[in-house]
Amino acid sequence: MQLVKVIRLPRSKVHLGAPLLWNVRDEGGKLLLSRGHMLVDERQLNELLERGAFVDVEEVRASAEEAQPPEKKVVPPPNLFGAWDKEAQALRELCQHPDVHHDFLNQLKSFAERLLTLMDANTDVSLYRTVRQENQPLFYYGYNHAIHTAVLGVLLTRHLGWSAQRTMSMLLAALTMNLPILDLQGQMAAQDVPIKDRQKAEIQAHPEKAVALLTACGVSDSEWLKAIMEHHEHGDGSGYPSGRTTLSEMAIALRVTDVFMAKISPRVVRDALTPQEAIKQLYREDQGGPISTAVIKQFGIYPPGDFVKLATGELGIVVQRTANVKAPIVAVITDTAGHPVAKTVRHDSGQPGFAIVGNAVDKAMLKRLPPERLYGFSVVPV
Repeated sequence: MQLVKVIRLPRSKVHLGAPLLWNVRDEGGKLLLSRGHMLVDERQLNELLERGAFVDVEEVRASAEEAQPPEKKVVPPPNLFGAWDKEAQALRELCQHPDVHHDFLNQLKSFAERLLTLMDANTDVSLYRTVRQENQPLFYYGYNHAIHTAVLGVLLTRHLGWSAQRTMSMLLAALTMNLPILDLQGQMAAQDVPIKDRQKAEIQAHPEKAVALLTACGVSDSEWLKAIMEHHEHGDGSGYPSGRTTLSEMAIALRVTDVFMAKISPRVVRDALTPQEAIKQLYREDQGGPISTAVIKQFGIYPPGDFVKLATGELGIVVQRTANVKAPIVAVITDTAGHPVAKTVRHDSGQPGFAIVGNAVDKAMLKRLPPERLYGFSVVPV
């Protein structure tokens, strides 16, 4: 018989009327009392100790570990940027194969409601994500672009005074306008060659395919479907798939937000336009109409996420819009000589001496810049 390693039973660890914490053995390792046994008599306990009571070393060690309270893990509070990343993944999972979801329409509407909640928690954060795309993989461009277009679409329709129902239709149209080509868009964004004929054919066909797919999933909102069918049409008849000249208001709004967001998004074959250049092009094309005006007022000349240089020489990131579209709040990340600083300070660029003098060119330092440094750990709304 193999002997167990034992130590003398500590008197201080035995409490009358309470279960024993360990098996009690004699000096040779023979079991005398089982774990859980209760001693209720002082005399019995004294006799046991005088006789020689021992406990297994391994049992003592194990019970000590059990008695230790579990370590409390420090979990940072959920923040808006983490929530946005989570929702971006949720859209990929939902829309990559919509036909496998028996309740696709309900899930999509639930997703849209969550998106509105995040937008309303901090609209500047939602716009920041549309501008700062360095860490968004190009392969997922189609899904991210859908969200970015939806964000601008909501701001546009609210500015124009649309009803909440029509705003939701616009949001849903933005999320699903490219449903059949979401993965293809990512492939095209990441490829280093011009668009291929096969890809062009798929793009030309996607409005009709999207409408057919959504109809099969139970969508009956005619304005939503019409906006998707017409969002690549132009008033002069040069668009596709039908060359229409009479377009719905929502289709025009969807096309404008779609094209605008595409222009400020990078591809392998071309750099993204600056927001300022994209705004100039939009204003020229729309001839200063209500839609381009609404985009400028909601997005801003220098939108959240824009990397700018101040009159002081400091470089910073726009973090908050103000009533003045040309003078947002800027969080500086360098000193006046352009050297990185540890502490982030905010300046109102509308104040004398802190005006924005242009875009910052060298964006290398932005690759590892955590957005929480600029906004803090904003807690996700319940």
